[in-house]
Amino acid sequence: MPEILSAAACNLDANILAACLPLMEESRLEAIEWSFDALFKVQQIPSWFFELLTAYSNEQRLIGHGVFFSLFSGKWRQEQADWLKQLKKVREEFRFDHVTEHFGFMTGRDFHHGAPLNIPYTKTTLDIGRDRLKRIYEACECPVGLENLAFSYSLEEVKRHGGFLEQLLEPVNGFIILDLHNLYCQIHNFNIPFEEIIRHYPLDKVREIHISGGSWENAPNSPLKKIRRDTHDDAVPAEVFHLLENTIARCPHLKYVVLEQLGNALTTEESRTIFYNDFGKMENIVKKKNTPGISSYQSFLPSSPVITGKIIEDEILHHQQLELSAILESATSCGEAIQSLTRSSLAHTAWQIENWEPYMINTAIQIAQKWKK
Repeated sequence: MPEILSAAACNLDANILAACLPLMEESRLEAIEWSFDALFKVQQIPSWFFELLTAYSNEQRLIGHGVFFSLFSGKWRQEQADWLKQLKKVREEFRFDHVTEHFGFMTGRDFHHGAPLNIPYTKTTLDIGRDRLKRIYEACECPVGLENLAFSYSLEEVKRHGGFLEQLLEPVNGFIILDLHNLYCQIHNFNIPFEEIIRHYPLDKVREIHISGGSWENAPNSPLKKIRRDTHDDAVPAEVFHLLENTIARCPHLKYVVLEQLGNALTTEESRTIFYNDFGKMENIVKKKNTPGISSYQSFLPSSPVITGKIIEDEILHHQQLELSAILESATSCGEAIQSLTRSSLAHTAWQIENWEPYMINTAIQIAQKWKK
């Protein structure tokens, strides 16, 4: 029977590599997840890192994780075409067991730099997302997946997210990365129980699970409420390990459980020791759950040829995304952003801005302005 593998996000970052090295030396890092597009502008990958990637690639234990494609941009960008060309080149050098991307569209003028934020769940966004996933599959020729989003504007979005992911992935028979810290953010920010939120996800589509840490921030005008952010800059909370224990057995085609943390949070010996211990906790949970029959093979490859036609775009969506990004990047307060949104082209549309929680609008402002800087 297939095994569930314990893995870590391992990129060309001195701090991440220093944290992962003891696990490699002990032969415990069973697979690595590489954010391949972070190196698209690097002229030459260092030989030692190339050898590391090659070693895992040869064992079919290398998985690729994209960051900058911006799946739902309403207008097709040259940056997206370049991204796909680069992915094809990378595929010629390394064999990915699968490739994944983030859900959402990137804030920022060119939609190639920023943070992923949610989109309205409409036929237009469904068609654009499916079109882009087909193009990613065409470029990588391996299973393609999407990661659930940590950010939502409303409880209604939270409840619809899993079903929309399932619809998106259908043409490429794709899979879901179920990021449990992202789920933890939604559970806390919208006060929804785990047993309720998990019912909204097609768990037979989960091939990979992420765990990570994050941070808290105060909600504006509500000192008793704190917002959970997926900032990847701290240890894994005990609650996320608990979610892992309660989720693995529900995912019949799970293959990888991946620990993520940013390099700028692994600068001290203490932080790297915590990372090492977090990996051990994750590894122990996986081993306990790794009993015969816990996971079954699913190729997550299309059952028929994937055909891409004319690139799908939508000018109205593009304009709305530009307008939303401009509002979030320039707002000096949540109140100002809400006033601007009510006067914008997003008002009384499928974006449903009238139902957005003010504290999540404020979070979106902080996300957009952080990435703009």
